[in-house]
Amino acid sequence: MSKSLIIAEKPSVAQDIVRALTPVAGKFEKAADHFENERYIVTSAVGHLVEIKAPEEFDVKRGKWSFAHLPVVPPHFDLAPIDKAKSRLSAVVKLVKRKDVTDLINACDAGREGELIFRLIVQYAGGAKQVIDKPVRRLWLQSMTPQAIRDGFAALRSDEQMLGLADAARSRSEADWLVGINGTRAMTAFNSRDGGFFLTTVGRVQTPTLSIVVEREEKIRKHIPRDYWEIKAGFGAAAGDYDAKWFDPKFKKNDDADRRADRLWTEAEAKAIADAVRGQPGTVTEEAKPSTQASPGLYDLTTLQREANGRFGYSAKTTLSLAQALYEKHKVLTYPRTDSRHLPEDYLAVVKDTFKMIAEEDLPGPLQALAEHARKGIKEGYVKPTKRVFDNTKVSDHFAIIPTLQPPKSLSEAEAKLYDLVVKRFLAVFFPSAEYMVTTRITKVGEHSFQTNGKVLVNPGWLAVYGKEAQDEDANLVPVQPNETVSNEGVNIVALATRPPARYTEATLLSAMEGAGKLIDDDELREAMAEKGLGTPATRAQVIEGLILEKYMLREGRELMPTAKAFQLMTLLRGLGVEDLTKPELTGNWEYQLAEIEHGRLSRDAFMKDIAKMAERIVKKAKEYDRDTIPGDYATLKAPCPNCGGVVKENYRRFTCEACDFSITKIPGSRSFELAEVERFLVDKKIGPLEGFRSKAGWPFTAELKLVFDDEIKNWKLEFDFGEDDKTKDDGEPVDFSGQQSLGPCPKCQGHVYEHGSNYVCEHSVGAHVTCDFKTGKIILTQPVSHEQVHKLLATGKTDLLENFVSNKTKRKFKAFLAYDKKEGKVSFEFEPRAAKVPAKKAAAKKAAA
Repeated sequence: MSKSLIIAEKPSVAQDIVRALTPVAGKFEKAADHFENERYIVTSAVGHLVEIKAPEEFDVKRGKWSFAHLPVVPPHFDLAPIDKAKSRLSAVVKLVKRKDVTDLINACDAGREGELIFRLIVQYAGGAKQVIDKPVRRLWLQSMTPQAIRDGFAALRSDEQMLGLADAARSRSEADWLVGINGTRAMTAFNSRDGGFFLTTVGRVQTPTLSIVVEREEKIRKHIPRDYWEIKAGFGAAAGDYDAKWFDPKFKKNDDADRRADRLWTEAEAKAIADAVRGQPGTVTEEAKPSTQASPGLYDLTTLQREANGRFGYSAKTTLSLAQALYEKHKVLTYPRTDSRHLPEDYLAVVKDTFKMIAEEDLPGPLQALAEHARKGIKEGYVKPTKRVFDNTKVSDHFAIIPTLQPPKSLSEAEAKLYDLVVKRFLAVFFPSAEYMVTTRITKVGEHSFQTNGKVLVNPGWLAVYGKEAQDEDANLVPVQPNETVSNEGVNIVALATRPPARYTEATLLSAMEGAGKLIDDDELREAMAEKGLGTPATRAQVIEGLILEKYMLREGRELMPTAKAFQLMTLLRGLGVEDLTKPELTGNWEYQLAEIEHGRLSRDAFMKDIAKMAERIVKKAKEYDRDTIPGDYATLKAPCPNCGGVVKENYRRFTCEACDFSITKIPGSRSFELAEVERFLVDKKIGPLEGFRSKAGWPFTAELKLVFDDEIKNWKLEFDFGEDDKTKDDGEPVDFSGQQSLGPCPKCQGHVYEHGSNYVCEHSVGAHVTCDFKTGKIILTQPVSHEQVHKLLATGKTDLLENFVSNKTKRKFKAFLAYDKKEGKVSFEFEPRAAKVPAKKAAAKKAAA
C-alpha cells in the first residue's frame, strides 16, 4: 500500500503531527526514527541536516588561501552532510527512498529556512545522478493546535506554489556562501601577503554588525567633553519643600545633540541666573494630566535576549540555550527561535487554558506568586481576542514565546529566572494599562523658570504582575495651591561635562541589529528590511559569539569592545573601496531581491549572477591594491621609540619610528596588537603570554613576545619567546628567586615552586645543585596556566577545569584538569568522567601525560 512521507523540521513537531492525525488517520506505531500507520510515515530533521559546499576542485584548504585561487565562483554547489546529524540524515534518506513512499509532504517550519531544509534533504537523497521523482506537497502551519494541524492537512499547498520561496531560500544560502568565502579569503590573502596566516573573516551579517560597534567606538574615542552647568533650586510651599531645575522654556532642538533645555554653556551665565533668583520668592503653576501605559508586547527571541541581558547579564547565546532547554527538555515554553510577538487568532482557547494552568498548578518557588494574577485575569475576563496579541498577519514562521500547558517541575535557577520573565510578560499583556497622574510644575522666579515633574500611580494594572503596586519616588510631590507664592530655600550651580555615547552591550547591540533597517536611506530597501534587520532572531546570538571567537570583539563586563583587529578590518574595507560589506544596505538589497524572487518578479539566475559579480569585484579590489599602506585614522603612540626615543606612529601594517629605522609589525603571528599592549611592550620590552596567535597553517597558539637588541642591525626587533630549555638556561649558575613569592610546595620534595623561563619549577630543579626534577609549563597546548591555578594544583593536587587546550593531533579545543600524578611523578591531564549508561563500577578518571 502506498504511503505519504511527512518530514517535519524537529522531532517535537513530528510528535505534534502524529497526535493531531491519530483521531482521523488511525493509530501510529513508533519506530526508532519515525512513526507509521497505514496512510502516513512521519519523521523529522533536527534543523539543517545538509549544507552546501563547493565541488572538490574549488575547495581550498585553510592555510593555503591566496589570490591565485580566487575568486571562487563554482558553476554549481554540491551537498555535504552536517557531521553531527549524519545518522538522522541517513534515516530520513532511507525513508524518502522507500518503494512504498509515493509522495512527500514538507512539514518543516513555515518560512524560507524550513523550505531550504526540506529541499536540500530531498536533493541529497537523489544524489548526483538521479532526482527523487515523487510528488511534493506543503503543510503550512501558523499554529500547532491539533485542529490547526488537521486544517493544514486539509489544505496542503502544491509544489508549484512553493517554487518561488524555494528559489529565494536557495539563493540566500548560496549568496551568503559566495560573499562570505570570497570576502574572507580575499581579505585573509591581503593581510597574509607579508607571511603568516592572518585569518580575516567577513560576512553579509557579521561585518555590518561589527561596523555598528566600531563606529560607536570611534565616536567614543573622538568625543571631546564639553563643560556645561545646571542650576538647581529648593522651594518652600505651605505643605512642604520641593526641588526644581532651571530650564529655558523657549528652547528648540537643532543639530547640536548635546544641547538641552536645562543646560547652560558658560559658568558666567549660570552664575548670573543663580544670583538673580537667589533669595527671591517664586510663583507656582502646575498642570496634571492622566496618562496610561500599556504593557509591552509578548516576547520574540531578540526581545527576550535583550531583556535577559539587561536584567541578569545573560549573553544572547546563554538566553537562547536556556530557552531551548525550556522548550525541548522541560516542554514549558513554546518554540523560542521566533521573530514574532503575536499569537495566531485561533489561540484564544489555548491562552485561557494556560491561564488556568498557572492559576491552579502548584508552581515552584517564586512562581507561586503568579497564580494570584492568573486567577484575577480569569475572574475579570482579561483574556480577549485583541489584535494587539492575536494577529495572523503578524505571525511569521512561528508565533511569540509563551508558556505551554505543561507546568514546570525541576528548573535550574537560571531556567526559572527566564521562565518567570516569559510568564510575567504573558500574563501582563492581557491586563489593563497602568494609569498615572503626571504633574508638571513650573516655578517662576522673576523672568526665570524652574521645572519639577511628578508621577502618581493611580491604578497599577499590568504592573501588579511585576509587584509594582506602590508609588514611584518621584510621586511624593508636595501639593501646592494654584498660583501659590513659594519661598526660595537655596540655589545651587552644578558643573558637569558631556559624556560620550555608551558602548554597546549585548542587549543594545541586539536592538541595533534588529533595527538596522532604520539606518538605510533608500525607501524600498528600508521597507524590505523593516521586518528582518541584520540576521534572524535565531542567528543573532551566533553572530555576536562568532565576532568574539574571531577576536573582533571582547566582553568587558557587560560591554562589547571592538579590538584592534576590528578597526583594522574596517580600515581595510574602506581603503579597498568595498565599504558595502560594512553596511546594512547589503542585507536590505538582498531582502528586497529575495522577496522579488519569492513572488516570481525576479529570476534566481539573474540574482545569482549579480552576487557572483559582487564576489569577483571584492577579490579584484583586494588583488589590485598597489599602495604601501591603506589610508586610515591612525594613532600616535605615547611610548617613545626604544632605539632613539623618537615618536612612534601607526600605519596599516606596522608601528614605525619617525626619526630612525625602528619598526615592528602590528600583527605578529597573525594577531593584532591592541594599542595599550604595544605601549606596554615598547616600555617593558616584553609582554605575555598572549592568546590568539596563529601558525602559518592557521592553527592557534599562545606565546610571549620580547624586544631584543640585534647587534648586526643596531636596532631592536620583535621575537617570540617560547622559553628556553632549563638545562641550557641554568648552565649550573645559581638562580635568584628572592624577588618572587612561592606558588606552593613542590609535590616531589616539598621545596618552593617559582616561575622560571617558560615553566613553573621547583627551586631544587635548577642551579648548581639539582636534586629534584619537578616542572610544569606556563603554557600547555596553547592554554595559559595562571599563578592561581598553579597554587591550586600544588595545594589540592588539581586545577580547575581548563577549557582552552588545543590538541596537537586534531587541532581541536578540549577541556581538562591538570593534576599531579604521584605514580608518574609529573603533571598530567585528567578528564571529566563520563556518566555510565548502565550501573557499573565507578570509572577512574582517564589520565594522559601533559
